[in-house]
Amino acid sequence: VQLQACGGGLVQAGGSLRLSCAASGGNFGDYLMGWFRQAPGKEREFVAAISWYDNRYSADSVKGRFTISRDNAKNTVYLQMNSLKPEDTAVYYCAASPRKYYRRVVDYHYWGQGTQVTVSS
Repeated sequence: VQLQACGGGLVQAGGSLRLSCAASGGNFGDYLMGWFRQAPGKEREFVAAISWYDNRYSADSVKGRFTISRDNAKNTVYLQMNSLKPEDTAVYYCAASPRKYYRRVVDYHYWGQGTQVTVSS
């Protein structure tokens, strides 16, 4: 499975961005899709995940601000990010997990290349 993420950029605090991740080369329905992020000097951390059946999970730090969704017909997963804060600045990665587990990096078998999100204060 190949994953291609896009949509990052520079935004002021309080602004919004929508990330997209297009999947190819596999059966999209076989995978739980997730978003992670990694800030400089920090470990990669879970942001949000969504199952084929639209079960959604998110980190406490983004609840109420970020929304994950997927379009199974387009093999694409999205991350709508609102009310962005400077601490959201990171490289954001999409990933695919063949199992129901979603919170750990090791749960995911396939990763996209990452897209930079920078939030200025």
